[in-house]
Amino acid sequence: MAARGEYAKGRARREQILGEAVGLFAEAGYRAASLRDLAARCGLTHAGLLHHVGSKEALLLAVLEQRDVEDAALVGPDVPPPGEQQLAALLDVVRRNTSRRGVVELFCVLSAEATSPDHPAHAFFDQRYRRVVAALTGAFADAGHPAAASAARRLVAVMDGLQVQWLLHPDDVDMVEEVRSQVEQELAGVGVLRTTSGTESL
Repeated sequence: MAARGEYAKGRARREQILGEAVGLFAEAGYRAASLRDLAARCGLTHAGLLHHVGSKEALLLAVLEQRDVEDAALVGPDVPPPGEQQLAALLDVVRRNTSRRGVVELFCVLSAEATSPDHPAHAFFDQRYRRVVAALTGAFADAGHPAAASAARRLVAVMDGLQVQWLLHPDDVDMVEEVRSQVEQELAGVGVLRTTSGTESL
């Protein structure tokens, strides 16, 4: 019983650390962020923080991986739905992002920093973009788009650019509707836009 209680406390503490790290990395960027500042935010000593996270690099990857796990849970099961259904599910992720500004800030800051090959998140973002583009390419191909890979890259570019604009002018940018419009234009432009019964219309 005691062991279970300690596990729960450890898990709660780790969640606190990850949450505070999101804010710190978003504010200062990964390179300028200090683990001592993070420890102070969490009410821990520097050594205590390292006990929970191991290293700054490990903490960064844990933060990024947690974001992807949460997003994947919104999209659905491991086997993605076909075509328009998968693209419609993507809107749930965009909608969720509008309620977590800190996470969006973190992604924008780190994705720019990580273009440097020596950044500890470089491999993560390289693999993530390849994975996202591949998944969206498959979705557009299933929907009948003749240039699925190009459509996927355009959609990713629109989503990333919208996040920056939304951070600057949140009251003027509706990310969900803009992404919906981009997908509709891609599909309508090649005559493959359809409405699926029981599925949110794009």
